[in-house]
Amino acid sequence: MPFQHAAAAIVAAGQRMHAMGWVPATAGNFSCRLPSGHIAITRSGCHKGFLTTGDVIRVDAAGAPIGAGAGPSYETLLHCGIYRRFPEAGAVLHGHSPANTVLSRRAGAAIRLAGYELLKAFPGGPTHETSVDVPVVDNDQDIARLQAGLDALWDATPGAPPGYLIRGHGVYVWGADMGAALMRLEALEFMLLCELEDGRRTP
Repeated sequence: MPFQHAAAAIVAAGQRMHAMGWVPATAGNFSCRLPSGHIAITRSGCHKGFLTTGDVIRVDAAGAPIGAGAGPSYETLLHCGIYRRFPEAGAVLHGHSPANTVLSRRAGAAIRLAGYELLKAFPGGPTHETSVDVPVVDNDQDIARLQAGLDALWDATPGAPPGYLIRGHGVYVWGADMGAALMRLEALEFMLLCELEDGRRTP
């Protein structure tokens, strides 16, 4: 999509995620792949619930800003890594909900989701009678090293995950376009919230 349309889609996604309580303070970052191969992405340090199109900038496929102005998100390389690995990805969303933050702190290498109707929202999930493992990786302030670990994980794991969690930090999902990415995020967040509530009720 043209940059202007991508920026508008990113602003709308921020409003939606803010309304859901998934991007508190300056948390989160969003992007869209542009026809040129460049990436439209939120700039660093802005509140995602109050974005304007001026808060969206361009970077190249390696994450370097194009033109003068504010810098991109600190985690831009993670967006680049998704676009590089998954050519079908057209939009990436990163959020920090209470459910994904708490569960990722408790989890091992993955969170297994099984039997949920909303598993149908993930690729290859035509029925609820299935299970999906959502990878959980340790947080690292060295983003290049974190991405290298993700690349190694994906090399060792067949197929594409529905997203991944960074322990104690947040979630990354992607889709063919912003609408698809938001649908996947909402499905995942619903199931994670169910898992969290189930854990609270366990004696």
